[in-house]
Amino acid sequence: MNNLREKIIETSLRLFEQYGFHGVTVKQIVEASKTSKGGFYHHFHSKEELLFVIHDAFITYVSKEARAAMAIHSSPVYQIQAIIRSFVKVFDLYKPHISVFYQESIYLKPAYEKQIKRKRDEFKQMVLQVIEEGQTTGHFRKEVPPILVTMSILGMVNWIYKWYDPDGEFSIDEIADAYIDLVLHSLLTTGNEAHYQEQMLKVPFFYN
Repeated sequence: MNNLREKIIETSLRLFEQYGFHGVTVKQIVEASKTSKGGFYHHFHSKEELLFVIHDAFITYVSKEARAAMAIHSSPVYQIQAIIRSFVKVFDLYKPHISVFYQESIYLKPAYEKQIKRKRDEFKQMVLQVIEEGQTTGHFRKEVPPILVTMSILGMVNWIYKWYDPDGEFSIDEIADAYIDLVLHSLLTTGNEAHYQEQMLKVPFFYN
C-alpha cells in the first residue's frame, strides 16, 4: 500500500509540473498511476491534501536532519554546517516536490497552510537556536542580530529552487560546500576562523 501511495505522489508530481494543479483531475491521477479512485482516496482525502503531503515530504526531511545535527554535534560550527548541507541537498533530493509546491501552493486550504507555516517556523527556530548558541559561546560574531543571520541563510538556500540544474556546472555537494564556506566566513570570529580553517574551501571555483 505504501508503494501505491508513493506511485500516486510521483504520478501527481509529473502531472502537476506539466499541467498545473488545477489542470489535473483526480481521475487523471488515478488513470496515470493505474489505480482506482478507491485507492486514491484511501491515501488522500483530496488533491489539496496530496499537495500538502508533497510539501510535507521535504520540510520533514530538513527538520529531521536539523534535529540530528543538533543532537550529534556539540559545536554550533558543526551544527550549522550539517544543517546547511542537508538543507541544500533537499533541492536535489526533492526537486520535483519543491517545484510543484512553490508553483501551486496558493491552492492550499488554510488548514494545510497553517500546518506548513508551523513546520517552517520550527525549522527556522532550530537554525536561530544554533546561531544564538554560537554567538553565546564566542564561535560566531555578535555584530549581526541572529534573526537576520537566520533569515539570510534561509533566503539564500531557498532561492536554489529557481536556478538549480542537476545537470548544471556545479553538483549539489559543490553548491553546499560553497554556501557553507560563505556562511562560515561571515560568522566565525577571528580566532575561530583560524581554528576551523579546514572547513573552508581550499580550491576556488573558476567561472568561464
